[in-house]
Amino acid sequence: MAGGAREVLTLQLGHFAGFVGAHWWNQQDAALCRPTDAKEPLGELCPDVLYRTGRTLHGQETYTPRLILMDLKGSLSSLKQEGGLYRDKQLDAAIAWQGKLTTHKEDPYPKNPYLQDLLSAEGVLSSDGIWRVKSIPNGRGPPPFTTAATLKPLIPAEGSIRVWSDFLRVHLHPRSICMIQKYNHDGEAGRLEAFGQGESILKEPKYLEELEDRLHFYVEECDYLQGFQILCDLHDGFSGVGAKAAELLQDEYSGRGIITWGLLPGPYRLGEPQKNIYRLLNTAFGLVHLSAHSSLVCPLSLGGSLGLRQEPPVNFPHLCYDAALPFHCSAILATALDTVTVPYRLRSSPVSMVHMANMLNFSGKKVVTAGATIPFPLVPSQTLPDTLMQLGGATPWTPLSACGDPSGTRCFAQSVVLRGLDRACHTSQLTPGTPLPSPLHACVTGEEVLAQYLQQQQPRVRSSSHLLLTPCKVVPPYPQLFSSSLSQQGLVLDGPSTGAAVESIPVLGALCSSSSLNQTLGDLAKELARLDLRRWASFMDAGVERDDLEETLQELRSLAQCYQAGDSLMD
Repeated sequence: MAGGAREVLTLQLGHFAGFVGAHWWNQQDAALCRPTDAKEPLGELCPDVLYRTGRTLHGQETYTPRLILMDLKGSLSSLKQEGGLYRDKQLDAAIAWQGKLTTHKEDPYPKNPYLQDLLSAEGVLSSDGIWRVKSIPNGRGPPPFTTAATLKPLIPAEGSIRVWSDFLRVHLHPRSICMIQKYNHDGEAGRLEAFGQGESILKEPKYLEELEDRLHFYVEECDYLQGFQILCDLHDGFSGVGAKAAELLQDEYSGRGIITWGLLPGPYRLGEPQKNIYRLLNTAFGLVHLSAHSSLVCPLSLGGSLGLRQEPPVNFPHLCYDAALPFHCSAILATALDTVTVPYRLRSSPVSMVHMANMLNFSGKKVVTAGATIPFPLVPSQTLPDTLMQLGGATPWTPLSACGDPSGTRCFAQSVVLRGLDRACHTSQLTPGTPLPSPLHACVTGEEVLAQYLQQQQPRVRSSSHLLLTPCKVVPPYPQLFSSSLSQQGLVLDGPSTGAAVESIPVLGALCSSSSLNQTLGDLAKELARLDLRRWASFMDAGVERDDLEETLQELRSLAQCYQAGDSLMD
């Protein structure tokens, strides 16, 4: 079992959630693959929180994500629903029928060239058809060195990425993937477009029982389950799937943390009025219902607005990305997610999901915003106090919740993580007797530097902060989004470029209960109230009543009122 780790079960619901999840699991996998002669002690992050040990039918030990994933027919490409690592006995059960059989077989999807090259380089499929993987020592101790770490990096061609499974390099357990066969991923017909359609899926015994069986399978093998993290598409019918899943978790696993990440792909596209209106409706219904059943809800998007207002995507000084590409947007959001979830994944003195949520969601503030600095702009010749002082009074992170510019807004509570800086640069290196440029330069630990900086930025705010040595891994198939001014470790070069690809980066990430949500949620309610629903009867026909819309409007307005600037825990 997990050796005392406080386990988390991840649910990925939707196709964009699959993109974010694929990058997320690839980054976890890259963090596992490090040489055995590394001088560092046990890692600061405990992989057993997210992973489970198992054994194939051939007796080989495995280490796979503790994951349940739901997507639509046609979304898996060449990935098999049962995964490629080992087969489930149930799935291999003999057919009892002894009469004549007629087999109808679809042509398999061609495997993405990147995955073909990866499998060939790893050489993990033996001649007898059995998948051979390096065994894991019961998930305890330092993660093992695997062959993937010694491979020459394989970079997928971005044009070859159609679906998230085209670049997922982590093997999944047979109980992970749950396909919704009644809706199509491709084409214009049979799409999962509306909140009501998503809700109805988990009202059907077939899908509800399948989800419950998978939940029981993973939960019953946990020793210290702390909760669930849900990665859920907000813009389409999966917002309804997520709402029903969160309701099920709240009913069956009372007292466990449920943290929901509501995911939205790039900004709205002009010329697609139905998609844009459906996105608005699904987002509004999703936020209201998810906040009712989750400990915490955080929208994640690179767009500038949750509503219909056209806003440019957010900008990162050292990244060059295409907001229209899910492959790019999901990589950035996964990096932020990998950072802000650090507190409940720590090996030493972790903060439980419930405790983190309680710190942020007081007075009904179930919705929080996220922000990140990717990468954190440290110059090798500088220290953390130097860099923070140069950031000045501006908000130090880029907003990632489509809530507009956070400057001038009030923060009620925040959880902040800074990771990937060497200990030598945590504090000032000035010669004794040198006048100190700022109070930060007088701090004796990096933790004190970060805490004092946050106190200066947001006085009288309840704040939790963590400082880690461990960086974020951004090796292929992570897209090459980084400017040439960065070193291999993601530091800002003060000299000519070395030409080496960026492999890891320091990241500053934050979750905030912010007054910006007062306007964001209020504006969402106003846009919803202005809709002429006679034009969008198809959304209502999918299972939403007019009374449901009125209730959602009232709940949105009530949520918005929770974030009025005068309300603070510290007043």
